[in-house]
Order: sequence, then structure tokens, then C-alpha cells
Amino acid sequence: MGTAKGERRRQELVTAAAELLRSGGFDAVRHRAVAEKAGLPLASTTYYFASLDDLVTAAVERTSRDELAEGHEQLAANPGDLAEVVLDLLLGPESRGGGLEAVLLRYERLVGAGRRPYLAPLMRELRGELDALLAEILARSGRPLDEVALRDLVSLVDGAVISALIEADPDPRAAAREVLLRHL
Repeated sequence: MGTAKGERRRQELVTAAAELLRSGGFDAVRHRAVAEKAGLPLASTTYYFASLDDLVTAAVERTSRDELAEGHEQLAANPGDLAEVVLDLLLGPESRGGGLEAVLLRYERLVGAGRRPYLAPLMRELRGELDALLAEILARSGRPLDEVALRDLVSLVDGAVISALIEADPDPRAAAREVLLRHL
């Protein structure tokens, strides 16, 4: 294990990479951009990460774990509106109020992960954690779903979002909410 200073620097780079990923997608996560955002020398990105793939993986993991932690916090706070909590988990809280760009970036991240085979094991692990959290939220709300029904529900929401994105005046969260409420 490295020094405390080294671990702190590595975490600063991961935080910067995660912020870039959330705000600009995979294309935004570049060695120079991450180093600049973290306020560290460019060489630090290659010192702490063997490759750009490793840095992207760390950014995806941080972003996803932060999103899952937000979902757990909402669950602990006894969420009032089940649909909103589920939509926050699937589309992101930034999608509230018509946050179209946030939805686009989240879905680009999900689709883009499919083009990056090195992310597949992590994405499967994170999907399992997301499914478990969704199942817990639904069960606590008196609407338990089995694994297949849960995957079907998420697929319906994803389909509604993608369909809404091609509309002239897209509101993917509203479309997803409508589908979700019909099936809960």
C-alpha cells in the first residue's frame, strides 16, 4: 500500500475523473483533463494508473458507487414518493425538472460501457447492486418484484427514456415516470 499522500492524490484523480465523466461522458476523461481538474501534474495520472482504461474504470466505479450511496440514503430517509426514488436511481436526481443533458450523459455512460469490454465485470457487479437496492425499495414500499419482473420494469423505463429522447421536446423523466406508475 502506498503512502497517505499517494492515496490522497490517487483519490483526487479519481474524483476529478468521476466529475469529468458525469459532466462530459467518456470522451471527457483524458489524462490531461483529469490532471488539470485535480490540480496535479500530468505525470501523476500515469503514475497512479497503469492506463487510461484503469482511470476510466475508477471513474465509473466512483460515479456508480456515489449514485448507489445516494439511493441508500433516500431509502434510509423513508422515501415518500416511490416512483421518484426509483427514477433518481435509474435516471439520476439531476434529471428532475427536465435535466435532459444529465439523462443523455447517464445513458451514454451505460451504452458506452458496452463498447469498453474492460468495464464489463464492474458493470455487472454494479448492476447487481442496483437491482438489489431497487428490490429493497420496492419491497419496503409493499410492491415486491422478483428478479425477472424487476429487470422487465427497468427495461420498460429504459425504453421509455430512449423513446422520449427522439421527441421534438423530450422529457425523458416524465415518460419514464408514466411507464413506471402504470407498472407498479
